[in-house]
Amino acid sequence: MWHRVPTLVLAAGITAMSLAGPAVAQSAGDAAAGKTKAGLCSACHGLAGISANPLWPNLAGQHQAYLAVQIRAYRDGEREEITMQPFVQDLTDQDIEDLAAWYASLSPCP
Repeated sequence: MWHRVPTLVLAAGITAMSLAGPAVAQSAGDAAAGKTKAGLCSACHGLAGISANPLWPNLAGQHQAYLAVQIRAYRDGEREEITMQPFVQDLTDQDIEDLAAWYASLSPCP
C-alpha cells in the first residue's frame, strides 16, 4: 500500500496542474488598456466595435476568449488574412488580452 503513495501523489499533482494550466496560462485582459490600444482596429471594426463594412466583422460583445484566440491565430500565422497581418504582427499576448477584454465589454447593439 505505502509503495503506491508516491504514484498517487504524482498522479494527483499532474491532474491538478493540467486542470489549472489553461487558467494560469491566460493572463487577464484590461479593458481600459485595450481601449487605448484599439485605435488601429477601429479603422475597420468601428470605434464601438461595430463595422460599417459588412465584409469586416463586428467585435463588440464578442466572447473575450474567442477574440483572443482569433487574434493570436492571425498574429502567429495560423489564420491568414493579408489585411490583418500588419496590424497584429507586433501585438504581445497582453495586448491581445487587453483588446479582447475591451471588445468583449462593448454592447453588440449599435
